[in-house]
Amino acid sequence: MRNGILLVDKEVGLTSHDVVVQARKIFRQKKIGHCGTLDPDATGLLALTVGKATRLTRFFIKAPKVYRGIVRFGIATDTYDAAGEVVDEAPTDHITMERIEQAMKELEGTYLQTPPPYCAKKIDGVKYYELARQGKEVPLEPKEVTVYSFEPEGELEDDRIEFSVSCASGTYARSLAFDLGRKVGSVAHLHSLRRLEIGHFSVEQSATLAEIREAVEAGEDPPGWIPFDEVPLPFGEAITDPQQEKRLVHGQTALLRNLEGDEGDWIKLVNQRREFIAVGTVVERIGTGGSGVVQPRIVFR
Repeated sequence: MRNGILLVDKEVGLTSHDVVVQARKIFRQKKIGHCGTLDPDATGLLALTVGKATRLTRFFIKAPKVYRGIVRFGIATDTYDAAGEVVDEAPTDHITMERIEQAMKELEGTYLQTPPPYCAKKIDGVKYYELARQGKEVPLEPKEVTVYSFEPEGELEDDRIEFSVSCASGTYARSLAFDLGRKVGSVAHLHSLRRLEIGHFSVEQSATLAEIREAVEAGEDPPGWIPFDEVPLPFGEAITDPQQEKRLVHGQTALLRNLEGDEGDWIKLVNQRREFIAVGTVVERIGTGGSGVVQPRIVFR
């Protein structure tokens, strides 16, 4: 059984679940999950956790994301993207680059964002898009999001503007496009979207499902593959000696030197052979020499 992270360059038309299903068939193992959905019409980076790495999914789902896409002004759709039906049209001749840049700047920061009616967000266990498809009213409940940067890439052309956005997990690019249309005094929808980054991972490291399948069938490690011991986590790392390693794998606290992080912080724990043995938390700092006590929370060996 394989254990690690698989970075997939998702194609148009596939849901995130479709990619997981195909990966399970390619690897012939069921224990595969993904670290955050990507809309069917969007392309780009989708990170899959494989085998033991599925226990690390929580640390990647909340990682910041970077996207590049195109907003189309003058037309609004019921899904806030190009896949939906047109529900409104508005003039665009007054829209200038200055107005777009100002509106994008206003959409940066931390605030409450209303999700699109057609999305995977759930209420009472039912997804928004399931309610919408049934013709039922979708509750427009705003949620807190953070947009680190939202900037144009190039000039406005044919009522379209290319953009880049860096945001916290849970931010909807479709809602950004919808809100941008309103702020410039018109309407808009997300014409296209490509995810470029998830935390430390980049789409340049990824591969298509076809490329991955070809490599696996040839008996090779697939492109886009990160072995379990090499998986980067969004927090510090500590190396254990054999005595402390034994304590950690039995769920006991360990005293470590050269320890990064403050009390309460997560820490990746590896042995002297660079094998990934556990994820723990710092429960106590001792003195000023960098020593501290770590409690293992997820043990792999």
